[in-house]
Amino acid sequence: MLTAERHKFILEELREKGSVLNTELMRELEASESTVRRDISRLAKEGRCQRVHGGAILPESLPGDQDDAVTLRQQRHRVEKLAIAREAAGLIRDGELIYLDAGTTTELMIDFIHGKDLTFVTNAISHARRLGQRGYTCYILGGQFKSVTEAIVGEEASLSVRKYNFSRAFLGANGVDLQAGFTTPELKEAYIKQQAMAASRQVYILADASKFGRVAPISFGSFAEARVLVAGQLDDSYRSYENIREVSE
Repeated sequence: MLTAERHKFILEELREKGSVLNTELMRELEASESTVRRDISRLAKEGRCQRVHGGAILPESLPGDQDDAVTLRQQRHRVEKLAIAREAAGLIRDGELIYLDAGTTTELMIDFIHGKDLTFVTNAISHARRLGQRGYTCYILGGQFKSVTEAIVGEEASLSVRKYNFSRAFLGANGVDLQAGFTTPELKEAYIKQQAMAASRQVYILADASKFGRVAPISFGSFAEARVLVAGQLDDSYRSYENIREVSE
């Protein structure tokens, strides 16, 4: 395949998905890793994409506008996410029933959980596997598998969430805004988050400071409906709100 054809393919994938992985491009283009990296570097120099670890995103994309692949999201704000995950895990008490949302920060929580007699419900296959490996009882929702975020979504999953009465729910968000509340790019995921909030006595949103002031297309809860654990350089305008809990890195 000619260089121009590869560049055209990469840009079309970016426009459709918002992000691309080197490994996916290598497979689709039948090209070597060095070739894919050169192509992305060239497009980045031309301002047509932005390089990130393991792939590329659109230059005008802001976190929260679309769902990026898990591999890409795991690299962003990792120090802040680890701090939030550690703090969140410390809130769990023995004997609780916990809802653990799909997401990179909620997944990081698992290494810091040390409670006894805990039961988890999640819509993330990776979370369920790791919780099971650690010896916890875990139920995974049934429904449609969304490959980009590796989450289970859809009507069946939403109906399943309603059956539970959770002690706590830990949720991710692509955007946190005073007016729009907590937002995510996709309707099916938003509905599951909304149902989990309604079924929980205490709800925590895990969001690094980059998510604040951003608004994704779909709202799943108002700003006052949950406590927010945040790490990073938070804008001063949010610090006066009682439901904001800043976490030290």
